[in-house]
Amino acid sequence: MNSKIKQKLLKFSTIRRVIQFLSFIFFSAAIFNVGALPLLLPVFWTWGMETNIVGDAFTALQFMLYNAVFPWLVIASFLIVGVILGKSLCGWVCPFGFIQDLIGFIKRKKMDISPRTHQSMIYIKYAILGIALFISVTFSAAKLTEAHGGYEKALGIFAEAPFTTLSPSETLFATLPKMIVDFRNAVSEIPFLDVLSGVATLSPLFWVQLFIMVGVLVFSAYVPRGWCKYFCPHGAIMAILNKFSFLGLRRDLVKCTKAECRICVQACPMNVRILDLPWEKFSDPECIYCLKCVDACPNKAIKLKYP
Repeated sequence: MNSKIKQKLLKFSTIRRVIQFLSFIFFSAAIFNVGALPLLLPVFWTWGMETNIVGDAFTALQFMLYNAVFPWLVIASFLIVGVILGKSLCGWVCPFGFIQDLIGFIKRKKMDISPRTHQSMIYIKYAILGIALFISVTFSAAKLTEAHGGYEKALGIFAEAPFTTLSPSETLFATLPKMIVDFRNAVSEIPFLDVLSGVATLSPLFWVQLFIMVGVLVFSAYVPRGWCKYFCPHGAIMAILNKFSFLGLRRDLVKCTKAECRICVQACPMNVRILDLPWEKFSDPECIYCLKCVDACPNKAIKLKYP
């Protein structure tokens, strides 16, 4: 029994969950009054906290373009992380990815998405990325030419950060916690009926944000890492860079019983076609290096390769 426990603890999945949890605590350290750090990472987080330990690089990109500032730091963050670590932060560090993994433990029959549908849906995140960048870049250009007045008025709340305005991560990690704190303070200071009246008059934007967040989380309960696979703009950027990453996986042809076994493919939450990729080294655009395939392989045929 002790050897079985030891083997389970040494699995990558166990180590990954520990790192995800510790990362989540680190990201949330603002609640412990830890000072903010000038650290930008390509992970799905929030700028809604007053003192952020880590900045969401894609949101920073939108803010910089809104202020007509060239996003050198953001580009550097994406490039450095992408080349050195690939999409591994998505699998090991991203707070929203951690939430999705926790939701994945809910006992539900998982939705079976056909390979053809999956292949079509992965392009949704590129469309979301393209729309957000188009709005931010065109607004930045208009601001540089001092012709942004009408454009900003037309965009309204979407001018500063078109994607982040409706981001489920922003709603989950900033908007809702702030509302809970405000509600608690209000209950202690004003009559309860007045508090309920305030809740009833919440803005339409909030209900849209809440609907998107709940929809994404429910979808993730039926489709493992559903947000990461199909909707995340971070994932779209990192997927492009993942092709050039030093980090990759290798499949040992001697140990791999490809003709008889597809356990690694079935274990992959990102639907990576592992057995169809080059065995010497593969770094598929969708791979988040969660290493579930490594743990699942009964013959230990898959290993990390760097560089």
